[in-house]
This record gives sequence, C-alpha cells and structure tokens, in this order.
Amino acid sequence: MENTKNQHWETVFTTKAENEVSWYQKQPQTSIQLVQACKVAKDAKIIDIGGGDSYLIDNLLELGYTNLFLLDISEAAIERAKKRLGDKAQNVTFIVSDSLHFQSDEKFDVWHDRASFHFFTEVNEIEQYKNNVIVNTTQNAHLIIGTFSEDGPLKCSGLLITQYSVEKMEAVFGEDFELENCFTEDHQTPFDTIQNFIFCHYIKK
Repeated sequence: MENTKNQHWETVFTTKAENEVSWYQKQPQTSIQLVQACKVAKDAKIIDIGGGDSYLIDNLLELGYTNLFLLDISEAAIERAKKRLGDKAQNVTFIVSDSLHFQSDEKFDVWHDRASFHFFTEVNEIEQYKNNVIVNTTQNAHLIIGTFSEDGPLKCSGLLITQYSVEKMEAVFGEDFELENCFTEDHQTPFDTIQNFIFCHYIKK
C-alpha cells in the first residue's frame, strides 16, 4: 500500500505543473493568517505536513519565520520546492516521509496540514495521525488542519478522501486539543471549480 501511495504522488509531481493541481494557491492566505494567529515566536518550529510544493513556506519565510519544516511523501515535490526557494531553502528542513510513519527528534510548536489529512480514510490511520501529532509537538502546540468539508469533493487527485464537519473534527481531536477557531471556506481551483474546505485551529491540552 505504502509504495503505491508513494508512486501515486511521485507521478502527480513529475507529470503536472504546480498550477495543474487542484490545491494550487499562489497566496495561501487562510493558512498564513492561521499561522500568524498562533502568535508564536519567529523562530518557533513550524511544520507543513504534506505541503508538497505549496507556497506557504515561501510566504512564512517572507514574514520572517526562520525555523520551518516541510514534509511530503513525494521526493519530486520536495525537489520542486527546494529549487523554487533557492538560497532561501537554508531556513527550511525538508523531510521526505508520509505523515503516519514520520518520527522526529524535534518537537513542533505549530503543525499545519492543508489538504493532506483528508486522505486518511481508515479509523486506525486517523487515530495514528492524531497520536503522531501529540508525540511530535510541544506542550502548548498549535494544530491547524484544512480539510474537505461535507460540502466538499469526495475525491482528490483520484483518491477517496474523508469529509469533515466540526463535529467529526471534534470527535477525532477534541479530547486532546482545545478548539480555538473553525470555519468553512471555498477554494477556487485553477480549473475554475470550487472546493469547500473546513479549517480548524486547535491548541494542545
């Protein structure tokens, strides 16, 4: 299973241009604002999970954040981000891994995940993901998750996903994380379609 997942994403990132994928955003404004709302120090450890070649890292670097981590299952995606960032990449630690089997000696202050969490469709995977967040974050860490809402698509990049409501998010994270903020938002894809997302900002209890 793991290898087919890897192959799927390597194919996506080696055959499609950055603006040919539905999650493309030149200015990921919502994610930027949610990270800023965490009010963490500029050298806080911030990890972008399944960030691919997303522009969040570029924008955070421009805002002066200096301790950034980018995790993606696809090496091609990571290479693309490195190339684009050029010299600025020295403030970023790149990690090729899937988010379930990722183990780190670092503890992160902000865990950000837009459009990666919803690919987990099995109860045990979702539970493992949550436990991974708990293990790999600091005491009062911030958890920001953007995922397809119940008004969003049922598939992404040809794969089935799990849709979420506030209640469903709370059922997963509510016991270990305090909900700060939650809202839905329409994302316009490069193909002029609309995807409805739910964004939740949690603080670790």
